[in-house]
Amino acid sequence: MMRRVNAGLFDMDGTLIDSEPYWLEAEIELVKSFGGHWTHEQGLTLVGSGLWDSATALQHAGVDLDQAEIIDRLSASVRTRLEEHIPWRPGAREMIGHLLDHGLPTALVTMSYRKNALTISRAMSAELGREAFAFVVAGDDVEQPKPNPEAYLTAAEALGVDVNHSVAFEDSVFGAAAAYSSGALTIGIPLHIDIPDAYMHSRWETMEHKTLDDIDNEWHRREGSA
Repeated sequence: MMRRVNAGLFDMDGTLIDSEPYWLEAEIELVKSFGGHWTHEQGLTLVGSGLWDSATALQHAGVDLDQAEIIDRLSASVRTRLEEHIPWRPGAREMIGHLLDHGLPTALVTMSYRKNALTISRAMSAELGREAFAFVVAGDDVEQPKPNPEAYLTAAEALGVDVNHSVAFEDSVFGAAAAYSSGALTIGIPLHIDIPDAYMHSRWETMEHKTLDDIDNEWHRREGSA
């Protein structure tokens, strides 16, 4: 079978790491500090969205800070937790190493800001004993957050690959919609929220025990149904 996939594009929060509980804890603490109340259900509505949108939602919940300050506080809180413990998702490290072993470039495509993205990029590189990502697109690098495809298109261009022959891994509705509309083969790995089938080409439980052959099979399945 001819190999068709030429790059791996990875979301971070919820896809490589189960960090959504960290974000929820940070949101609850911040809203509570201003006398408000923030629920788990409210937090789930923000999964995968841009941090500016999250900041606006927290302002509506009573946080009397500007958006930039809210983002800084949330990001710092999550980063502190990540520096204590990184909750890797099953198969995430192995998949990136597997793609690198086969000569495919990889990029991190996240709506977290660069400081947090680099924390995970460096940790992944340390786990693999080599540079994990050739390029990192963070939330403060793009004009339009997910579900806009800008972040994925930017990553593919930086890697010098055709996004239509790239595979993107996502756990959220906003993220999957961004990857799907970019033209990338989109594999959804839902964790805390489900993803409608319309926003992904395939659904995996995790990346554990998956290989490039599995990805190529998904690519050929997509092309066969086009």
